[in-house]
Amino acid sequence: MSERAWGFKSPLAHVIRQAPVAPGPLSFSACVVGTADPGRRYGVVVKMHVRAAGTALGVLGLVMALAVSAALTPAAGAGSRQTAKAAVGSCSGFRNRVGMTNKVIRIGNSVDITGPVPGLYTSAEQATRAYVAFFNSMHRICGRRLVVDAHDSGTSAGADRTAYVAMCGKDFASVGSMAAFDNGGASTAQACRLPDLRVTSSTSARNACASCFGVDATRAGEVPNSQPDFFVRNFATASRHAALLYLNAGSLPASASSDIKVDRARGMTFVYTAGIGVAEFNYGPYVHAMKSANVQWVEFVGPYQDSVRLAQAMQSAGFDPQVSLYTPAVYVPTFSSTGGSAVEGSITAINFLPLGTNVTELNRYRWWLHKLYPGAVPTAEGLFAWSAAKLFTTEALELGSQLTRRTLIARVRTVTRWTGGGMHAPMAVGTKHVSPCVRFLRLHNGVWASFGGTSYQCAGVGTAH
Repeated sequence: MSERAWGFKSPLAHVIRQAPVAPGPLSFSACVVGTADPGRRYGVVVKMHVRAAGTALGVLGLVMALAVSAALTPAAGAGSRQTAKAAVGSCSGFRNRVGMTNKVIRIGNSVDITGPVPGLYTSAEQATRAYVAFFNSMHRICGRRLVVDAHDSGTSAGADRTAYVAMCGKDFASVGSMAAFDNGGASTAQACRLPDLRVTSSTSARNACASCFGVDATRAGEVPNSQPDFFVRNFATASRHAALLYLNAGSLPASASSDIKVDRARGMTFVYTAGIGVAEFNYGPYVHAMKSANVQWVEFVGPYQDSVRLAQAMQSAGFDPQVSLYTPAVYVPTFSSTGGSAVEGSITAINFLPLGTNVTELNRYRWWLHKLYPGAVPTAEGLFAWSAAKLFTTEALELGSQLTRRTLIARVRTVTRWTGGGMHAPMAVGTKHVSPCVRFLRLHNGVWASFGGTSYQCAGVGTAH
């Protein structure tokens, strides 16, 4: 496994470098026509070996084969069931439900595309479509392929509600959705018992929805202890002169408040905190206040665009704290390209593998993303959207003819250690608790690299209540 973090300097070159040496096993369910899986490194199909020289991206000498196999590709971690292969339930007596025909199962996807930050969660839609393309190339759910109905939640609660009204009537489930104001459609999804396997729940209303499950599981007031513990242990003086700033919008103030309470309980001392208005563009006064308070450790909770604005304001004022911590929203190429030297040395805590890590499921995500959207880059939201889609198909395949909205929701409630095929830390999707595990990245020479070790650090979960 490569431990180098995704640097985003040349995404396609990275995919070529990390691509499997040969297409992997041609795998099927009982009624599937199969194709090669770029996520696998080697494969044996029935009695035929698939071998190739070079990468899977059009290298000379590729030997193509088509065969039939009864095995499905590995699907790790449904609930506490870390199975080697995805089970397939019987399709006998299958009945069509909402969003189903004899040929297709329709799933909805609703993300923030328009709004104050255009394309905010476009990557989640792209990843969902990429996963569906991958799945349809190899599998069927009782003879039915998946179809995605896309919606724009418009960075507003009203648009989110409108999208879920549409999905309730047209789609079997919502998969890979993500919205800043996801409270809008929460009651709608619960009322129609729409299974909502989403990237994460941004608001407490969505998390309270009985049929809604964030694959990046959250719960109000919960924070992994390993985050403050890392800084208390490695930046003892700086952690006693801490500041936390947040964008005063949506669920961000509540998230910031939880961070402060848990961080204090773990030994940190905050000498300055402030909320910044969405319409504010001059961060100079906040930087001046931090300098006056002798702040040495800064955390900002907000989108990457505002994170860049703060970093540039700090650089302009000659303010260089020991620690500049940002949310995983900064783990995108535009953060370093727009921030330049001002964001050098930035740190973020993540609960998933660095996006360039060479593991099967991440290989698949990158390969299919570039197949459908040339030039697109993987993101954290995309990773979890892919994971959500994988969880949906894993449970749907196992249910077989028993697949209904009710049975799918019941199955997902039992999922306690979902890893998305090893892409992220184990998640208590069904019980909706924050993962206790994080690892750290630091931006060095424009490239995100592992910081403080290459393994997850797990120290339980603190609560702000």
